[in-house]
Amino acid sequence: MKKHVFSIIGCQHAHINRFIQEMLELGHECAGIYDPNPAGIAETVADKYGVSLVSSMEDMLAPEIDIVGCAAINNQKIDIVEICERKGKHIMVDKPIVTCRGDYHRLEMLSRRRIIQIGMLLTERFSPPVYTLKKQIERGTFGRIVSIGMRKPHLLSSNERPHWFFSKEQSGGILIDLLIHDFDLLRWLTGSEVVGSEGYLAKNILPDHTTFYDMVGLQVLLENGITAQLYADWHTPLSSWTWGDCRIFVSGTEGSAELRLKGDPFVSKKPLYMHVTNQEAPSIMEVAAPPCTITEDFLNRIHGKKSNIDAEDILAATLATIEADERVHVINLSERGQVR
Repeated sequence: MKKHVFSIIGCQHAHINRFIQEMLELGHECAGIYDPNPAGIAETVADKYGVSLVSSMEDMLAPEIDIVGCAAINNQKIDIVEICERKGKHIMVDKPIVTCRGDYHRLEMLSRRRIIQIGMLLTERFSPPVYTLKKQIERGTFGRIVSIGMRKPHLLSSNERPHWFFSKEQSGGILIDLLIHDFDLLRWLTGSEVVGSEGYLAKNILPDHTTFYDMVGLQVLLENGITAQLYADWHTPLSSWTWGDCRIFVSGTEGSAELRLKGDPFVSKKPLYMHVTNQEAPSIMEVAAPPCTITEDFLNRIHGKKSNIDAEDILAATLATIEADERVHVINLSERGQVR
């Protein structure tokens, strides 16, 4: 594989560490990091990897740079993707890539033109327990899948969050920000498209941040009749062993599985994969690593090779998330317990 020179434009979330780390481990070179507000995460990331903070975006689009990584403010990412297309630079973007339907249409047009490859850090496909679950489903271990549940509590640490995080317009809100992973996994695990969803968005805290909601729960229907339950919140306790006790539950006609992606403080803090079937007693199973990292997968796509995530996957998961956000019912309990 050829050596790539890459840059970072927008460094507002530490998720970009994964892309930088994997690119460097593959032998590629980072030209530097640009963020209009470099104090904080951008400085920390630059120091961690010994790369330069630069004051000009144009420097990060120089001719020798062929790939850009982006973890900008969520509703600004699409602007950077469009700039990269004009400059002929492939781009890997932190999730979510867009925050509203209008910007989804911009993404769709970019993707259909196929001038550059656009990646998104849908990292959960590359988690060993999730990859192992996918293989077990493909083998028919659980028979016909009837239901999937995904639970995703998160640690808020509100005093450490940037101001844009609490703005629905800038961040996209809890559903778009967090459940994009779940909609992608539903499609990938089942091989089926999302038909529709119904659910609730609740505000229990931080009344001064009027557009910030801290809980979401959805019921989702897939084309093949599988139903799913998706839940996320910003209520992980400060004394928890993890930032989020994320779990996946799968029920089928012949068996079921549970994934504890951040382990269990009473069993193991390593990810746990457990299943039981009509033929097998409950057991904790060994997990297998996927054949490549998400960054290698993106580079494969750039080089015209087969990849796990393609442009259509990103569009489909993003659209399903946007549509769910448009339909969700809103509950505001942060002041008077009013439901609207």
